[in-house]
Amino acid sequence: MRGMWRLAVPVVFALAGVLFAASAGAARGGDLRAGSRTDLADLIRAQERRADETTTQVEALRAEVDRATQDAARADQRIGAEQRRADALSMAAGIDPVRGSGVRVTLSDAPRSADRLLPEGSSPDTLVVHQQDMQAVINALWAGGAEALQIMDQRAIVTSALRCVGSTLILQGRVYAPPYTVTAIGDPERLTRALDTSEGVQLYRYYADRFGLVYETEGLSDVRVAGYTGSLDLLYARRGA
Repeated sequence: MRGMWRLAVPVVFALAGVLFAASAGAARGGDLRAGSRTDLADLIRAQERRADETTTQVEALRAEVDRATQDAARADQRIGAEQRRADALSMAAGIDPVRGSGVRVTLSDAPRSADRLLPEGSSPDTLVVHQQDMQAVINALWAGGAEALQIMDQRAIVTSALRCVGSTLILQGRVYAPPYTVTAIGDPERLTRALDTSEGVQLYRYYADRFGLVYETEGLSDVRVAGYTGSLDLLYARRGA
């Protein structure tokens, strides 16, 4: 134990010296992050490239697994039976692309005036699309019987989670700027009715009418929604009460 303390004490003193030096530099107007500045936009673009590369790798591996599975299914009847069961569940899992009629909803921030003055009674927070606004639209479409859902250019499934950071949307490793689109395949009348009766959507539309936020719906007679390409593994789950 004493040996550990003899090793730890010099380390603590060294760290304290670094902190004192950094504080002194800050007091003199020095930059605590000199030499290690990171441009947020560059960081986001780098993460997007990584996400795109990973998606490409996943698609290639998935195709390889599919080919191997098909070969095994032809060679073994038991594997073939299990594969047919899996194929029957692929639609519910969102893996397969879907085509049909539906609805597209577009949401976007309120435009700013040339003088950048805020409308009376508003704040910067009331002029942007928030996560709860997007979630209200998504929940309403699911409740309206959506067979498939796509957010921007990505298929969304029941476990998909979106996050809004500032004025950007993050979904499955990709970053999007407004306007945001949500496309649902299903009965257009039922989907529209679900949107109109959703309390969360109604609240957003109130702010849209008052401050100029964008809310548009479009009926689609023929639209294609891509298949889901992300991971289907659940890291965390909790049984409902």
